[in-house]
Amino acid sequence: MMPQTPTPRVCSHCDGFPVVHITTGTMADGQRRTLAAACPVCKGTGTRTTRAALIHAGK
Repeated sequence: MMPQTPTPRVCSHCDGFPVVHITTGTMADGQRRTLAAACPVCKGTGTRTTRAALIHAGK
């Protein structure tokens, strides 16, 4: 029997879309200026660790 690795869970805060780009408006030449914003819960990974893994790690 092969060992099973736990599948990472999708972050419930960002629902798997960890980084978004926010438009701040258009510049004079027609280009758009954007800012990247990462999910504060998963820190831009899109996944979260299970509670058992955090307990095992001692956090």
